[in-house]
Amino acid sequence: MKQFLDKLFYNKLLTSFLLLSPLLIWLGVVYLGSLFTLLLQSFFSLDSFSGKIIYEFSFENYTQLTRESNIDIFIRTILMSSIVTIVSVIIAFPIAYYMSFLAKSNWKPILYLGIMFPLWSSYMVKVYAWKLILAKEGILNWCLERIGLQAVLELILELPYIGGSSLSFSYIGIFLVFLYIWLPFMILPIYSALERIPKNLVDASMDLGATPLYTLFKVILPLSIPGVVAGSIFTFSLTMGDYIIPTIIGNSSYFIGMAVYTLQGTTGNIPLAASFSVVPIVVMGIYLRIAKKLGAFDAI
Repeated sequence: MKQFLDKLFYNKLLTSFLLLSPLLIWLGVVYLGSLFTLLLQSFFSLDSFSGKIIYEFSFENYTQLTRESNIDIFIRTILMSSIVTIVSVIIAFPIAYYMSFLAKSNWKPILYLGIMFPLWSSYMVKVYAWKLILAKEGILNWCLERIGLQAVLELILELPYIGGSSLSFSYIGIFLVFLYIWLPFMILPIYSALERIPKNLVDASMDLGATPLYTLFKVILPLSIPGVVAGSIFTFSLTMGDYIIPTIIGNSSYFIGMAVYTLQGTTGNIPLAASFSVVPIVVMGIYLRIAKKLGAFDAI
């Protein structure tokens, strides 16, 4: 036994293989195998009469994806994901900047815990809590009514495409819940990227006569781009694949996650659901390749 352990210790190749084999099995068999099965299922079709899957190679499902109703789902999902990501960056960057450059050292752990704290509560509890907050009889409407802004909210809800009967049945409500749920996933990578910026670069910029605003845009912001892109990977992909928030909040308009859930659960059309699932995989594959070139994985 001792000789075997000694050999194992000095044989780095064998040691690395034994240590990484559980991960390789998981990625190779479970994860990649599932993706391959998903891709394979997308080329099958469903018999409309019997409801059984026809195991013959066909592009019928991908032809159905080009229908106007399905294209609307893709546009709606990608647009919502993009808006959530952009607004998350706008809100997250000042918070991360304050934590990294302005907050005192004894306050940083408290701020960090404050950002992490919402992640410790149940996802479903947070979504249903927001449904109560955004409801017509909810606390948000009550507060707006008390300060005389109820008429402004009603004007916003009357806007085409984004409005609805109440915030909990509108795209605005979906956006607010997405923003709240995924915002920590944007703040933390940006904070990590800002913490990696050498403080002597900022000091050198100031010593050379640069204003704080010039230093922010010419030194800090370019060096924080990997963190911004890393955070956008989370917010964009999580928004694009989520089906729970659009189901609980908002109207009956479909997003990609809702379409997949309905097709494989209610109608039992697994091949078409698989083809729907391929679209976000392709989109995220392209997005991740661009993010890698921008150095996003260094900030995760």
